[in-house]
Amino acid sequence: MTTPFGKAVRHLRDRKGVSQKEMAAALGVSPAYLSALEHGKRGMPSFDFLQRVAGYFNVIWDEAEELFRIAQISDPRVVVDTSGLPPEYTAFANRVAAEIANLPPETVRRLAGILEKACNNRVKP
Repeated sequence: MTTPFGKAVRHLRDRKGVSQKEMAAALGVSPAYLSALEHGKRGMPSFDFLQRVAGYFNVIWDEAEELFRIAQISDPRVVVDTSGLPPEYTAFANRVAAEIANLPPETVRRLAGILEKACNNRVKP
């Protein structure tokens, strides 16, 4: 398994033609840490690490912003705080947590689309 961030880092490494070991040495981290990030076994990396990755790959500002955004949505250990929300929100969050591993990819894509559409249609202050 991987995360969106792990997939992005792997893509950048492939594009540059470097191994995990080479990249890890250049960034001052262990190859095991880099491998764990790429395989979704570590949480969100620090801002400092993200800056080093962007610098290592010499990415332009827009691509660096996208990398940072992807890192933010890639923590494999998600916590959803429903305190203060109606009970059905808490029940829904817990149901998703319990069932997410059993959902087919197409269902996840459909649910993500529904959420994206609902967020885009929200009235902004």
